[in-house]
Amino acid sequence: MGRSGEVVAAEHLVRRGYRILARNWRWGRWELDIVARSGPTVVFVEVKTRRPGLQPPAEAVSPAKRRRLVHAARAWIHGHPGHGSEFRFDVVTVLEGGPHPIVRHIADAFHADGT
Repeated sequence: MGRSGEVVAAEHLVRRGYRILARNWRWGRWELDIVARSGPTVVFVEVKTRRPGLQPPAEAVSPAKRRRLVHAARAWIHGHPGHGSEFRFDVVTVLEGGPHPIVRHIADAFHADGT
């Protein structure tokens, strides 16, 4: 289910003018689902895919998960100098279970300092 949600999220971003730079980028135990560019900004996108239920998908991005994403983003930035000077973290949720997935894009969902 997670991989299909990432495909839906990537297509959603491309339709909105984002350019995908990487998918499932790994550095050791850390992973970034999608790295994209929107204008001058490099966007690190966490994708959460769920079926309808009690917990909204965005709530699965816990403080610990945010810290891991920040570490991975720092590694990506270090390994890709010159790719941007503006960065942000977005969350794209994909709710599956009906004829068409429901996609919600939360731009600037959190900051590197955890807020």
